[in-house]
Amino acid sequence: MRYRRRASPLHAARAAAGGAWCAALAAAALAAQHPIVLAALALTVLAGAAGAGVLREVARTAAWMVPWALVIALVNVLVVREGLTVLARVGEVPPFGQVDLTLEALVYGLLFGLRLLVVAAAFALFTVAVDPDDLLRLMRRVSVRSALAATLATRLVPVLASDARRIEEARRCRADRGGDGAAARLAVLRAVAGGALDRALDVAATLEVRGYGTARRGAVGARPWSRHDLAFAGSATAIALLTIVARTAPIAPFEPYPLIEAGGAGSAVALGVALALVALVPFTSRRGIA
Repeated sequence: MRYRRRASPLHAARAAAGGAWCAALAAAALAAQHPIVLAALALTVLAGAAGAGVLREVARTAAWMVPWALVIALVNVLVVREGLTVLARVGEVPPFGQVDLTLEALVYGLLFGLRLLVVAAAFALFTVAVDPDDLLRLMRRVSVRSALAATLATRLVPVLASDARRIEEARRCRADRGGDGAAARLAVLRAVAGGALDRALDVAATLEVRGYGTARRGAVGARPWSRHDLAFAGSATAIALLTIVARTAPIAPFEPYPLIEAGGAGSAVALGVALALVALVPFTSRRGIA
């Protein structure tokens, strides 16, 4: 799963706006309590992935996370002693002790797993729809050297992995196989590390020749904010405000212990619809996405 430029409003937005939008959805999922609101956020993330043309990639990540969500629900129902609605009395189970499976623990575990799915899907959308190079350029305002180091590290990881594979294949082709076990792996690691240092020196020399570091900050004019930048930044702000209001009011509360107590379904549906609308409005503008 990797970023590839597509004709979509999210891809057309700058990294700061797109990244803030994805992070706002993930934060809303972490703060949401009611299952209806969580379900609405899950559908919103999938709808946003469809609008960005990356639904297959995001759905693949979500499907990969489903077993982990079920494991979390199972562990929660086994280890949590809270809840008054007993579904089954398993008895003494080392090392957990007396195990009583409760409905409240099961529901809370399922909600925790759903929250994990939504957050994973939101960050999968972030990975495939937010330009990593543009994201690294944001670090120039903090530290030019940090941005360069992060960029080079990101770009050189595949190169170093390819070097390691070639060196390992060459070692296996030797008549004595170059040794086995930890000593052989250490030799490969030493060769890759030496190659990495050589590459770093070459890159540093090339950047020095090209005048890197001589340009002053602000020499290049800032790119003006487009309609997509403003739309996703405004949507992220609206999502954050709705999340804060929903937690402080509170709107659509949900308490799993000791008995399941859920707020009105109407308020939960209204909050879910509001979050979906403010999150998906930026996708209605299709101009300038090529």
